[in-house]
Amino acid sequence: MQQLDCRGLACPQPVIRCREAVAAGAESLRVQVDNVAARENVLRYLGNNGFACVCDEKDGVFLIQGERSGAPAPAPQVEAAAPDGDARALVLITTPTLGRGDDALGQRLMENFLGTLPEMRRLWRVVLLNGGVRLSATPGPALDALKKLAENGVSILVCGACLAHYGLTDAKEVGETSNMLDIVTSLDLADKVIRP
Repeated sequence: MQQLDCRGLACPQPVIRCREAVAAGAESLRVQVDNVAARENVLRYLGNNGFACVCDEKDGVFLIQGERSGAPAPAPQVEAAAPDGDARALVLITTPTLGRGDDALGQRLMENFLGTLPEMRRLWRVVLLNGGVRLSATPGPALDALKKLAENGVSILVCGACLAHYGLTDAKEVGETSNMLDIVTSLDLADKVIRP
């Protein structure tokens, strides 16, 4: 069983170390991480790559043991741009408000923006970073709009390190806790990135 001590490593290093071990042929891994976001990201990565995992926690350290149980899950299919020129769009949100000046106005503008996003053709993914992660955990119209997007099949990625920084890991109500590797890959795969 290959041992990976990923305690103290910043996002997305624990996932990258797991990816390297899997690429080198590891059939079983024992991974130590020291934060909830890393635990979720490692478990998701290993699960998506054919590993059955168990996780135990002791004194703030998570011990993840994974054994290859089958073939990796097929990679998500990324559809090509539509022939009429439409592009698969990713929306990158880094603040809980839209624009600068008056925060109360910015909050209402963000609520309206998120509520109007279903009108966007080929909306593929919304990524929440930094203060934008608050939108996934704060009850109100913005959270309701994000939930509606998720129900309609739009992927919502929420930065796990950012959730931890703001103390919102357990408060997140929508989206998939993610890491910088997933976010960078999503930016690369998107046909266009919109940053309000």
